[in-house]
Amino acid sequence: MAAKKKRVVLSDPRAIRALAHPARQRLIDELYSGRVLTATECAELAGLTPSATSYHLRALARWGIIERAESSADGRERPWRAPATSLVISTKSTAAGRLAGHAMVRSSVDRVLEQFAELPADDPWDELTLMSNNRLWLTKAETEQFNRELTELIERYRQDRTATSRPASTRRVSTMLAIVPTGKPPTED
Repeated sequence: MAAKKKRVVLSDPRAIRALAHPARQRLIDELYSGRVLTATECAELAGLTPSATSYHLRALARWGIIERAESSADGRERPWRAPATSLVISTKSTAAGRLAGHAMVRSSVDRVLEQFAELPADDPWDELTLMSNNRLWLTKAETEQFNRELTELIERYRQDRTATSRPASTRRVSTMLAIVPTGKPPTED
């Protein structure tokens, strides 16, 4: 099997909008964690019928977000997989891209909030749960460096760890990072 590429980068607003559906978000989470799943398995995860799930899987495949994996030995099952280890959304291109990005972010934030609510109070990892909101004063160059360093940090922990290939003592941890410049840009001197 060919090695996976590092990342899929989406910049087309239509492709970004394809991510906004909660069921699609759930499937992307699972597939990008390294799992290879059939439409039936995906349907169970998404809480949809297999035919509705197949529609969503084909829509994601149209934009290169997911792809077909090798068929099973008997050829009856045609599983799906992520073509890369990470999915990056680039919304800087157009107003439509930003709107599509907003829809996708809203769906992602909703999922993280659900995960907060689903974590039992007596979970031994509960003390590690964190939601942090920070305001930093950074130059454009510092923001670029900050983004690069955080991405490198995440990649360091993601390396060679998937749902099917990971140390026994690990547990999936959801992270969400948003870097959003606010206010007016400074005037150039």
